[in-house]
Amino acid sequence: MKVTASLKNLRISPRKVRLVADFLKGMDTQAALVQLRSFVKRSNDPLEKLLKSAIANAENNFGLDHGNLYVYEIQVGAGSVLKRWMPRAFGRATPIAKRSSHVYLTLEERVEGKNRKSKEQLEKERKERAEAKQKLEKELTEAREKAMAEQEQKVTEGKGEEVVKVKGEKLGSERDAKRGQKGSWMKKVFQRKAM
Repeated sequence: MKVTASLKNLRISPRKVRLVADFLKGMDTQAALVQLRSFVKRSNDPLEKLLKSAIANAENNFGLDHGNLYVYEIQVGAGSVLKRWMPRAFGRATPIAKRSSHVYLTLEERVEGKNRKSKEQLEKERKERAEAKQKLEKELTEAREKAMAEQEQKVTEGKGEEVVKVKGEKLGSERDAKRGQKGSWMKKVFQRKAM
């Protein structure tokens, strides 16, 4: 069974992407991932991400075993070209073409049907993932609500204390006391006499 994944508008020239892509043809997926990590090219990271995406498509959509997959085909086509210009001597301008690439990756099984999951198993796993996700979301919402309730309770308690404090003392008395302290920054900045 063939599984595809695509990457469009990669802002690297197709000629440079093909250097890495052509090397991957016919490789097992795990070996291809190892090779991509060892290359020193700018197109490594996007191609590695594309390969992982294709593997995930195979496992989750078709129930294929990633150990049984290999890179059947990888095509690098030209994408859109941004045309710019560079000023040169004697009033001339030379064109610049900033090229982009479209990459199409196809994986296939080495041995047809080996370790493939049935549709029932795939559906069961999907349901389990959905239930786990719902359970996690429910726990998160409960935790948020609990935290909000605690915060509201603290705010209401704090407001009551402040009101009592303001009624018992003169307005701004704490502020005035801080201003007169020996090491306060107000005294340092606003001195009595100019130096």
